[in-house]
Amino acid sequence: MHKLSRILALALLPLALALPASAQNYPNRVVKMIVPFGAGGPADVYARVLAQHLSEETKQSFIIENRPGAGALIGTDAVAKSTPDGYTLLVMSNTHTTNESLLSNKPYELMRDFVPVATINYSDLLMVVHPSVEAKTVAEFIALAKKDPGKLNYASSGPGTPYHMAGELFKAMTKTDIVHIPHKASGDARNSVLSGNVQMMLDAVTVMSELAKGGQVRALATTGLTRNPLTPNLPTVAETVPGYEATIWLGVMAPKGTPKDVIAYLNTAINKAINLPAVKEAWLKQGAIPLAKTPEEFDAYLKKDIEKWAEVVKVSGAKVQ
Repeated sequence: MHKLSRILALALLPLALALPASAQNYPNRVVKMIVPFGAGGPADVYARVLAQHLSEETKQSFIIENRPGAGALIGTDAVAKSTPDGYTLLVMSNTHTTNESLLSNKPYELMRDFVPVATINYSDLLMVVHPSVEAKTVAEFIALAKKDPGKLNYASSGPGTPYHMAGELFKAMTKTDIVHIPHKASGDARNSVLSGNVQMMLDAVTVMSELAKGGQVRALATTGLTRNPLTPNLPTVAETVPGYEATIWLGVMAPKGTPKDVIAYLNTAINKAINLPAVKEAWLKQGAIPLAKTPEEFDAYLKKDIEKWAEVVKVSGAKVQ
């Protein structure tokens, strides 16, 4: 009987070794979080804070690896082709949901090749105009745009960025003709607005609110559905244009096939980390608000966001050259 047990144990050994990470006390080695954007940007900064707390929580190292390029395609594709064991994760943003419509020749499809893990946070944008622009409210700006179609313009840090798509959503929902002026980086776009070469921009609330306080730009509204804690006296665009929402949000996804209990474990750990008082307080100062969702809720959120921006791309004719 003992001999038979030993034989069975030996026969089952290869199967045990082949079990998914979920059955092996996950995580038991370094977890790599790939950020397909440049170092120092919002995704990189917030991901590093998250990685630090995940490392402390799990007693295993979560490391950040930046792989920018090609509109986030390079790093994203690397994760799509990685082993689905929970040890390579993608830090993504709504750039990915807009890319689903803007880029038809991607080597991956977001909802086909990935599974949602957890959301991280979201940040409002601030709609500002150069002080020379007569409009002092969103309603007045819309009226000005409709009075002279094609005369006003807005800046962005490039085609397909959240700033560009926020502008196109505004145009679509207000039925206005405002010319998009793309730039190579956010700093260049801001300088164009500060100099008055471009009249309007939708940009990070933390950066633009400081410039507005100094009188360099005039703040008209924030872009979330509710007023931003950093600018509680400033209305939202939605108060004038019902339903308008254009935020920058971040999330974590894993390659399709990653074990469900690994996904559940990561979701719980991430939600715990982003709701730590110290994290919430630090992020709020930067204009970011924790966004906690289950994998199922995140899945529905992604599908809705993809549909939203697909319609904006269709109506606006937005393209990435």
